[in-house]
Amino acid sequence: MFKEFSLFVFPDMMGLKRMMEKLGVPKTHLEMKKMISEVTGGCSDTINYRDFVKMMLGKRSAVLKLVMMFEDKANGTSCKPGGPPPKRDITSLP
Repeated sequence: MFKEFSLFVFPDMMGLKRMMEKLGVPKTHLEMKKMISEVTGGCSDTINYRDFVKMMLGKRSAVLKLVMMFEDKANGTSCKPGGPPPKRDITSLP
């Protein structure tokens, strides 16, 4: 949905309003202003993908954490290796 409206430019208030209408949750202009200011802290009139997901799912949502974790894995930006370290023997040491 987010990529359908904007590939490289973050949606402004009207783009976000159209997006919400397409999702079946129409909002007024004032409601949209309030939502954007809550997510961005009032410093911008546009939002990025992470702000959009945060706005739709809530800040402390377990679903949000899972979505962000899988987004990071899909982008290849996982910072922690998974599982225990591999077993090594003396011949594999330098």
